Amino acid sequence: MADWDFAGVFEAVSRVLPDRVALVHGDRRTTWSELDANASALAGALDAAGLRAGDVVAEYLRNGPEYIEAFYAASKAALAPMNTNFRYVDDELVQIWTDAEVKAVVFAAEFRDRVVRVRERVPSVRAWIEVGGKGAPDWITPYSAALAASPRPHGGGSADSLILIYTGGTTGHPKGVMWRQADILSLLNSQNASPLPDHGDTAAIESHLREKSREVRALTASPLMHGAGLFYAIAALSAGATVVTLPGESLSAEELLDTVERERVRSLAIVGDAFARPLLAALDAEPGRWDLSSLTFVFSSGVMWSSEVKAGLLVHLPRARLLDGLGSSEASAVASTVSTAGAVADTASFRPSDRAAILLDDGTLARPGDGRTGRLAVTGWIPVGYLNDPEKSARTFIEAAGRRWSVPGDLARLEADGSIRLLGRGSSVINTGGEKVFAEEVEEVLKKHPAIADAAVVGVPDDRLGKKVVALVEASGEEPPLEDLLTHARSLLAGYKVPREIGFVDTVGRGANGKLDHRSLTALAEKKWSNA
Repeated sequence: MADWDFAGVFEAVSRVLPDRVALVHGDRRTTWSELDANASALAGALDAAGLRAGDVVAEYLRNGPEYIEAFYAASKAALAPMNTNFRYVDDELVQIWTDAEVKAVVFAAEFRDRVVRVRERVPSVRAWIEVGGKGAPDWITPYSAALAASPRPHGGGSADSLILIYTGGTTGHPKGVMWRQADILSLLNSQNASPLPDHGDTAAIESHLREKSREVRALTASPLMHGAGLFYAIAALSAGATVVTLPGESLSAEELLDTVERERVRSLAIVGDAFARPLLAALDAEPGRWDLSSLTFVFSSGVMWSSEVKAGLLVHLPRARLLDGLGSSEASAVASTVSTAGAVADTASFRPSDRAAILLDDGTLARPGDGRTGRLAVTGWIPVGYLNDPEKSARTFIEAAGRRWSVPGDLARLEADGSIRLLGRGSSVINTGGEKVFAEEVEEVLKKHPAIADAAVVGVPDDRLGKKVVALVEASGEEPPLEDLLTHARSLLAGYKVPREIGFVDTVGRGANGKLDHRSLTALAEKKWSNA
C-alpha cells in the first residue's frame, strides 16, 4: 500500500503520462516528466540544505510553474509547503515565517529587496532559493542551480505530511491552518468527476489514470498563494489534467480570455465578483471577440459572486456551469450552488454538502426552517488545527453532536428547503476581493501616525471587491494630508489592507469599555462611501 499523498499521486501521473503537458504559463510548456524531474531535483537541493521531514518550505511566488514545482518538491521530501502572501511587507513576512519556523524560502527575484531586509530577522531559514534574477549574493541559491542538484528518489512522501495554509482568519495576525496531505487529498479527490481509488495502492492509481484520465486544461486565475487556488490546481493535477496560469502580475480580463481561447481551457477558477465583473465588462464591450466554446465550467470561492454577474456571464457562456463554492482554509467545500443559463442561483444562498451543518449555541444542529441562526460547521475531512495556537484551535475545531467539526465563524441559517443562507461573520474581519483584513490591525497602524489620535476601520460594499476597506480617523490636532496617512499605512501594511478611503471625524465614539460601535460606524461609512 503506497502512502496516500500528493507526491505519490503526482509520481504515478508522471509515470503513466510522461509526455502529457502538466503546466502551461504563457509560451512555456512543462510536461509531466519535466515537472517530476524538476521537483525531484529541487527536493534533492532541500535535502542538501539540511531540511528534514516535517520542516516548512515557504513559497513566496506569484502564479507560475515554480509554485507547483516547489509544492511537489516539498511533498516528495515529506516537508510542509506553506503559502506566503506576496503582498506582505517586512513585518508581516517575519511574523508568519517565524511562527512556522520556516527552514527554506523559494521566492521570486522581484521580492529580493524584501528578502534581503528580513533575512537576519528569520534565522531559522537555511536555504533562500530565488526564481529568476541575476547577480544574487552568495547566500541566495539560484533556482537553476537548485534544479541541478542530485534528484530525490520517488516514494519519499507521507500521508501525515502537512500543508500549511496561512490565512488572515479572525485574529490580528495570520494563522497557519494545518492540513494532513491524506485528508485534503481525499477531500479534493471526492469532488473529482472520476475520482482516484481513495487510499489506493500504486497499481490501482496508475490503472485508473490509464483508463480514466483525460487531457483537460484547467486555468487557475485565482492566486495559488490562497487555499482555494492551490486546492483547485492540485486537484486538477491529481486527475492528470493540465494546469494553466497567467503570466500577468495583475488581473487582465483580456489576457485571461485570450488564454482560454488559445489553450482551449475547459475549466476556470476565479475569485467571485472581483474577477467576474472585469470579465463581464470585457465580454459586454466586445461580444463575439473570443471563442469560448471550450469553457464549460467556472469555479469561484473566497468572495461574493452576485447573481446578476452570473446571469451576465451566462449570456456569453450559455453552455457553462458556474459553481459558487462556500468554504475557507479551515473548512473547505462546505456548500455550493450551480448556475446555468436560465437557472441562476441567488446571491449568498448555498446547498450544503453532506458534511455540513449549522451548529447552534446549545451544541445541537439546526433543522430546516427552524429560523435559528448558528455557526456554519463542517465535519469529516478537516484540518488538524492552527499551528502554535491551541486556544484558537479549541475554539474552531470542536466536538459536538458526536462528531469533530470545523467552525470558522460564519453565521448562517438553514432554510426550509434545506439551503443555507449565509449571513456574515461575527467578527471585525473584512473580506475584500478574497483577502481577509483584520480591522484592528489596520486601526493600530493608523494610530501610529503622530497626527492620529484614534481610528476605526470598517468594510463597505463594493461592486468589484465585495467589500472595500475604509477608515474614519480622529486627528490629534491639525488634520494631516491624506497622502501622508496613506504613505504611512503602505509602509507597514500589504496594499490590500490599506484603506481605499479615509475620512476625518470629531470622534470615533469609543464607549466606556474602549470598544467601537462598529454597527453605527459602518452605517456612517456606507452612507459616505458605498460604491463611491
